[in-house]
Amino acid sequence: MTAAASNAPVVRVALLGAGTVGSALIDLLRSRAAQLEVQSGARIELGGIAVADLSRARAAHVPAELLTTDGTGLVTDPAIDLVVELIGGVEPAGSLVTAALEAGKPVVTANKALLASARGVALRTLARDRGVDLLYEASVAGAVPLVRVLRESLTGERIRRVMGIVNGTTNFILTRMSEQGVDYGEALAEAQALGLAERDPSADVDGFDAAAKAAILAGVAFGYDMVIDDVEREGITGIEPADIQFAARSGYVVKPLAIVEVGDDGQLAARVHPAMLPTAHLLAGVREACNAVFIEGEAAGEVMLYGQGAGGAPTASAVLGDLIDATRNVRAGTTAPVPDRLPVRLYPSSELRSPCYVRIDVDDEPGVLGQVTRTFGDHTVSIRSMEQDAQAGGARLLFVTHAARWTEVQRTVEALAALEPVRRIGGAIRIVDGPESFGTAVPVGGSAR
Repeated sequence: MTAAASNAPVVRVALLGAGTVGSALIDLLRSRAAQLEVQSGARIELGGIAVADLSRARAAHVPAELLTTDGTGLVTDPAIDLVVELIGGVEPAGSLVTAALEAGKPVVTANKALLASARGVALRTLARDRGVDLLYEASVAGAVPLVRVLRESLTGERIRRVMGIVNGTTNFILTRMSEQGVDYGEALAEAQALGLAERDPSADVDGFDAAAKAAILAGVAFGYDMVIDDVEREGITGIEPADIQFAARSGYVVKPLAIVEVGDDGQLAARVHPAMLPTAHLLAGVREACNAVFIEGEAAGEVMLYGQGAGGAPTASAVLGDLIDATRNVRAGTTAPVPDRLPVRLYPSSELRSPCYVRIDVDDEPGVLGQVTRTFGDHTVSIRSMEQDAQAGGARLLFVTHAARWTEVQRTVEALAALEPVRRIGGAIRIVDGPESFGTAVPVGGSAR
């Protein structure tokens, strides 16, 4: 280290959590110390690491002498300048972040569950009132610099829609199903064996993780305070090889999408669900555990950001970027821009219109097709095309509809399931091949939080 660098001011950081991401961050701080000093204008030093269990085995580069179980004492220590929260979950992370902000300490976090909760709304307000940073680039798409681009580079743009693949686990599963022809269970097992999915994968495969990220995106892209419960959510567990195969021969690929879009009157629709995308769409080529977000602006047109969306090192890289920004701001006595947020006015995503795909297994009897098609018509869902495949003792009917409200499609599926010749209703998947149209549905929600 040069003589000039040795005289740089010191910024002491409290790290909450030393798991996969925390351990990777410690390694980056150690290996890139000289570079970080140049970039931030300060020596960034760890002042303590709060963990739940001191006896747990950790990587050799994690300094044991800095470990403590007293998170509150650490974040309120006057010697600490800045806090990085990598615990996850709403508690105890929420209380520790609150304590740090109330003590005037900037906070960097990757905690999507916390930020997408009502507690997260309160924390943003607290950070603004205390005049300190609350930065969260790593909370949405790992190493993909999405939050910063939306908050700064595209701040003057009128964004119409943000659509992306923000969960690497589900994208990996659907990629395996599409490219190797395996079923959902086999693809999930491989994801778990590779460490891409937890033993209990429900947060990913049922859409909770992506819904939290969609709520965060709504705030950054559109300026609304949205929480995870405002996001309509559907997982990928019902996707079967037959759906994947139909998509492939029809020019589509099945992808796990998070979509947030705004209508002309400012109503916001947010949803997470599997969808059929045209193979020519840029998101269709996003494979394995990668993330990508497609931004549609009024003046800028289409912008896509792509990269590693999960994993210790990619996420730690995004955390480190925020840490450098927060360090610069501490030295300058300023904060990152914190635009005011509006109470959200929700448009029910189920009222949006789009084409849909429906798979139905039926008995092979005279008149069955007529019953099925009449049921579609009775619920004002128009059929665009149909395929019929022979099955043992029956038939499989594969329908694509014209643009219809998702609520109408769901009611149609319920009515079809009640028909005596119908053995099973399989996939019902939205097709996203253009802007989905807002109808005249009455907005829901809208109370200030």
